[in-house]
Amino acid sequence: MKIHSRRTFLNNIWVGSVGLGIMAPFSSCMEQGREIKSTRVNLPVIDEVDICILGGSCTGIFAGVRAARLGASVAIVEKQNAFGGVATSSLVNIWHSLYDTEGKQQIIAGLTKEVLDRLATRDAVNVSSNPSSAYTFNSQELKIELDELVLETGIHPYLHTLFSEPCLDEDGQLIGVIVDNKSGRGIIKAKYFIDATGDGDLCYRLGLKSYVFDLLQPPTTCACFEGWNSSEFDELLKMHAAEFNIPDGFVWGATLPNTNVYMLAGTRVYKADCSVADDLTKAEIEGRRQIRAIMDMLRKYGTKENLPGLVALPSYIGIRETRHIKCLYQISDEDAMYGKHFEDAIANGSYRLDIHHQDKPGLTFRYLDGSEVYVRPGVADQKSRWRKEMEVDPTFYQIPLRSIIPEKHENLMVAGRMLDAAIIAYSGIRVMVNMNQVGEAAGVTSYLALHRQKRIRDVSSGDVRDELKKGGSIII
Repeated sequence: MKIHSRRTFLNNIWVGSVGLGIMAPFSSCMEQGREIKSTRVNLPVIDEVDICILGGSCTGIFAGVRAARLGASVAIVEKQNAFGGVATSSLVNIWHSLYDTEGKQQIIAGLTKEVLDRLATRDAVNVSSNPSSAYTFNSQELKIELDELVLETGIHPYLHTLFSEPCLDEDGQLIGVIVDNKSGRGIIKAKYFIDATGDGDLCYRLGLKSYVFDLLQPPTTCACFEGWNSSEFDELLKMHAAEFNIPDGFVWGATLPNTNVYMLAGTRVYKADCSVADDLTKAEIEGRRQIRAIMDMLRKYGTKENLPGLVALPSYIGIRETRHIKCLYQISDEDAMYGKHFEDAIANGSYRLDIHHQDKPGLTFRYLDGSEVYVRPGVADQKSRWRKEMEVDPTFYQIPLRSIIPEKHENLMVAGRMLDAAIIAYSGIRVMVNMNQVGEAAGVTSYLALHRQKRIRDVSSGDVRDELKKGGSIII
């Protein structure tokens, strides 16, 4: 595991005429061994809100909605043209079960359930008994639903807007973020901030401690096809994948509700850290190359009269993991594998520990009942146990509030896959239905800190849990 500690981009920003703009004499900093000296600039303040959220995935949106419903003014900054993150822009149209591993106890509700119910009114979601694909939705419908949710709650949305740098006052306190969009460069000021960028960009550029595991879960480029034949594809992949340099990994997918369009997640880009610019660029290009390779394999060896058609590629690759931000508590592997319960729990999850390997093909599914299965396309599953049988097995794990509160800055939280978790624990915790709950908790916590004029870390976890429950979340 590699530990990163980076100097703050802006150490000495002072506030000038707030109504007109902020004068920022940037200090020099070290970037990859080179000293960078920034020039003196005067930037306009384009917005002032209670809470600013960077990243408009479902995690970020749900944080904003919960805070706005409680009365906070909220801005959300998203670099893409739509909200939803991996669920929309990366085409990953599956959410996992809202129940425990036995399917008896509902452990997730809140905005996840609300959005699923809203999609159901438009016949845009299918429900399955398979806990790993319990809800299959239309990603394009979800984009529009999230637009409506944002506007209903009075959030100020910023699409096509790129976060550049944090803005600090002369005492080193975070007071704003510098963003770039079609209107130019400016500053959004806020009292509290939620980093929902996925890669922890705000935290990283503030110089907070972060770490990257040596074996990152590889990203996947999904794609949508018409006329897809899964059984034929599986057979051809076994025989001809090597000829087309299609990596040996894991394949899954789902049909979009009320369409004949199939979403395939069948690519793997190994040894890519997508928080690094060059790696991200190479991963995007390699992922699309693999999609073309799949099509070329089908053109050469598939049934000609039933050749599927490629109809959509994602606007960005589906990233499972990059850097993690050090927080007040790291969720250990044992916490997740043994279903530890926390007094400050703000989310529950039952998705299997889904270990994507970088050092070998395929992946390992580790279950809370002590069993595990190593799976690889074209090869018989290898079943074993990771622990001895217990009298009573845990049926879900939990995420504590402390794992999303960074060690520094009084008005900052993280929400999403950059949370503080050990490598195996993270492999299950990371999925969207879990991160959705984390977003809601970040929004509620930030509101309570705002309302009571407290530091984030001084907000009572009991009060957060109570407020989440009032808003429809299941708190155990």
